[in-house]
Amino acid sequence: MSEADELDEIREQKAEELREQADGGVAVAPDEPIHVEGADHFEDLLSEYDVVFVDFYADWCGPCKMLEPTVEALAAETEAAIAKVDVDQHQGLASQFQVQGVPTMILFADGEAVEQVVGVRDEDSLAQLIAQHA
Repeated sequence: MSEADELDEIREQKAEELREQADGGVAVAPDEPIHVEGADHFEDLLSEYDVVFVDFYADWCGPCKMLEPTVEALAAETEAAIAKVDVDQHQGLASQFQVQGVPTMILFADGEAVEQVVGVRDEDSLAQLIAQHA
């Protein structure tokens, strides 16, 4: 089995687990960040979860690396689904949401962008931002 096949199988298992955990038709957010695979996957996330916190990042970005533990903690501790979008791989998404610098984080509630934060922020302030829309 190739690595890509293994990843697809893991993704399908996780998706099934989320569907089984769904409460009232709304999926329970996973405890770790979801790496966005493309525009369709991104749209699926926005429709699947009530609140989605999206971290637009780049692998070469120092501040993005500093923010990584915070993003992981938010996934584990908040009700929101946490998504990560690599701006180098998904330039169309970055352009669609007018991301001009990284890290940029956008909070979506009911499929609509409601807040945007640019630069590194502490976990508490980001958690409070999410809580306002959860």
